[in-house]
Amino acid sequence: MASVGLVAEIAAGLCAAQANVSPKYFYDAAGSALFERITRLPEYYLTRTEAKIIETHGEEMARQIGPGATVIELGAGNCEKARALCAMIRPRCFVAIDISADFLHQAVDGLRDAFPSLDVRPVVADLLGEIVLPGDVPSARRLVFYPGSSIGNFDPEVALTLLGRMRGLLGNDGALLIGVDLVKDEAVLEAAYNDAAGVTAAFNLNVLQHLNRLLGADFDLTQWQHRAFFNRQKSRIEMHLEALHETRVAWPNGFRNFRRGEHIHTENSYKYRIDDFAGLLGRAGFSNSLRWTDPEQWFAIFLARP
Repeated sequence: MASVGLVAEIAAGLCAAQANVSPKYFYDAAGSALFERITRLPEYYLTRTEAKIIETHGEEMARQIGPGATVIELGAGNCEKARALCAMIRPRCFVAIDISADFLHQAVDGLRDAFPSLDVRPVVADLLGEIVLPGDVPSARRLVFYPGSSIGNFDPEVALTLLGRMRGLLGNDGALLIGVDLVKDEAVLEAAYNDAAGVTAAFNLNVLQHLNRLLGADFDLTQWQHRAFFNRQKSRIEMHLEALHETRVAWPNGFRNFRRGEHIHTENSYKYRIDDFAGLLGRAGFSNSLRWTDPEQWFAIFLARP
């Protein structure tokens, strides 16, 4: 069972008029492993497109960042992208922040093996909660690294708050390197979240298994199906879990009856236009930014400074 605070948070989401679950609960060990499979799917263009941008423009990025920085990666996951970045800019210290403790420590061990002389620090934290860095992490020349377009998982005003907190981590001589998924053909977008192999569906459904453990709930996964679609008005992919039949879900001191066809909203993934995201960076206190894209302009990487 989770802490009293987390139980209350999860239960409140399930009992809301539009039932919802924070996407942070995707990332137990099973969910983290499923997401790694998603990044290798043919339909999921984001990871390989971002990697190609770094490969193509890495030398210029490295010149702009310079060697010897302290890198702080938010949502570090398996640290695979960190390997490419560390090889490119040769940082003095690397702080990996993620909510999934077991997965994070395993990834950090691999990064240490790959870069034996690099000072690597794991920090288990919720990005929307308090992030406390080890006291001896250098304060100068920090680079906050937030790849994968994870910023798109947050509503724009929450994203603005998070960008402001990133700005606060930097000091006056730091920078933010952030990946952003761009608006594109709806068929391409929807295919990326409805892969033919069903891995994204398994990832989405796994959150119910995680809630069963955290909340002591009795979700029956066979009673639910994955749904993902592009909401054009809000410029975002939405992921939901849809009840296949009338079903009652109970947990200690609570329950909800779901109608057939009723949804639990599990994730958003906002898609930005380049100028709109540059404007969001400006509102968050970043006055100077560079950006690189792929030839199709499907994805962008911004380097922004205060």
